[in-house]
Amino acid sequence: MHESITPADLAIPLRDLHFSQNVSKRARWWHGGDPVPTAFFNALSCTFPAGEKFFMDAVRAFRGDVGEPLLAQIKGFIAQESVHSREHRAFNQLASDSGYAIEPLEARTKRILDRARTRSKIEQLAATCALEHFTAILAHDLLATDSQDMDDAPIEAARLWSWHAMEEIEHKAVAYDTFMEVTRSWSGLRRYLLRTRAMFLATLILIATVGANMRSLYQQDGLRGFRIWRRTLVYLLFRPGPLARIFPNYMSYYKPGFHPWQHDDRELLAKTAAALELMGPAAA
Repeated sequence: MHESITPADLAIPLRDLHFSQNVSKRARWWHGGDPVPTAFFNALSCTFPAGEKFFMDAVRAFRGDVGEPLLAQIKGFIAQESVHSREHRAFNQLASDSGYAIEPLEARTKRILDRARTRSKIEQLAATCALEHFTAILAHDLLATDSQDMDDAPIEAARLWSWHAMEEIEHKAVAYDTFMEVTRSWSGLRRYLLRTRAMFLATLILIATVGANMRSLYQQDGLRGFRIWRRTLVYLLFRPGPLARIFPNYMSYYKPGFHPWQHDDRELLAKTAAALELMGPAAA
């Protein structure tokens, strides 16, 4: 059995919450009247319905190869991701209702992941580990800054993203621990090369996909050329710089011996659960 440093008392509860149904039709640029953060969060959200399904399927494929407590954590992971997928479909529908053509953006992610599904099951799991690390470090950064990146968003939208971030942190090691368990007979070098290669490729694909989604949204707004992309780079890398802020945690994935719970987020989870008045934190 793989020795994991995931907290022994970790719980991954199902919170069957409905956020988007409480949001009235939003302004087209719902994030502070600014097209750049609006496009970023819309573009990211458009990757979630197909992405969450890919993650669930990748982990589900190995349920028969692991024991407790990981098996229970996989169940919690799948339950949480199912609700995330549902809520982001609803969130995306709100963007559609405001006038954006969202279906082509969701279809773009599905096409990319359909190609990934032609790879071996273990490669799909390695890709899931990589992308789950991405979501976890974005989630940590959002919550560690008291969700300030959502200060200009409607309250219910901010709650949606903060809740999603909290649960991404709770289950951040499930895919990773599954990967480590099912490759326990591998050499450390072979395992390391697969997971870091998967991260490198996943990074390129994620940046390209979200970037293409943002371009599609800008085009629908009639925004083209150098000026809007300069504003985008300033937003992502400098003010407030969400991608720059996560870079050190992103690079930690490439360290030999990495594990998601080397960064213990339980205090942050407890604080967030209390602020959102949700059940939690991540301890049973």
